Amino acid sequence: MKMLARSRLFAPLFVALTGSAWIALWIWDAGPYARFLHHASWAELPLVGAICRQVPGASLTIAALLHSVAWLLMIAAMMLPTAFPLFDTFRRMTVARANRRTLMALLIVGYATMWALFGVLAHGFDAALHLVADQSASLLANGWLIGAAIVALAGLYQFSSLKHRCLDKCRSPLMFVTEHWRGRSARRESFALGISHGAFCIGCCWALMLLMFAVGTGSVGWMLALGAIMSAEKNFRWGSSIGKPLGIALLVWSAWIVVQHARIA
Repeated sequence: MKMLARSRLFAPLFVALTGSAWIALWIWDAGPYARFLHHASWAELPLVGAICRQVPGASLTIAALLHSVAWLLMIAAMMLPTAFPLFDTFRRMTVARANRRTLMALLIVGYATMWALFGVLAHGFDAALHLVADQSASLLANGWLIGAAIVALAGLYQFSSLKHRCLDKCRSPLMFVTEHWRGRSARRESFALGISHGAFCIGCCWALMLLMFAVGTGSVGWMLALGAIMSAEKNFRWGSSIGKPLGIALLVWSAWIVVQHARIA
């Protein structure tokens, strides 16, 4: 009876976790410091600015830490729901183990670790683009080209075989768990399972996630839209049918951006 009660608590607790992340992002976006969720300078905050002026290298370190907090909230809000079938499958397979909570925590940490690493690379890529743009007058005046290129890249990736191979892995949680988890070295395998699934999840979704850098990383509306699309692609039977139409829509959007700016020029 206790095992059944704990089983019934898993989904509500999972919803509470992701819901809390969404609420935190919404409060942040609606508050006076929303600009710092949208790639503004963290050093503009009075307290952060004072620390940055006193501690050598603090400007870069604190900015990285605060961006990491924002990114982890986005992962919890957007990406954890897309992996719910895997987490639920793993819960059912480990429900009789005394250390099941530890194993689930390690699985989630492994999954989040991969997305955190992707976030570091994505933010580094974004910073490099801004650095190049700042040193190029023509690119600075035509920054829309970068946005159009990112949208086009996301559209083209919808048709790639790599995306579909990764989606196949994500759509078969039971097979994925049985392939990657034997339970012999339970803690290590749980973390490794999270790492592996996170890697395939990134393979599915990295191009769509890059759209956040084109439309604004702190846009809660775009987070909701992209999170819903990625969840549908991975977890619903009809999810495979939206890939190509979405790719076409993104390519049309990219072309529209180019045409609109060509008219202005």
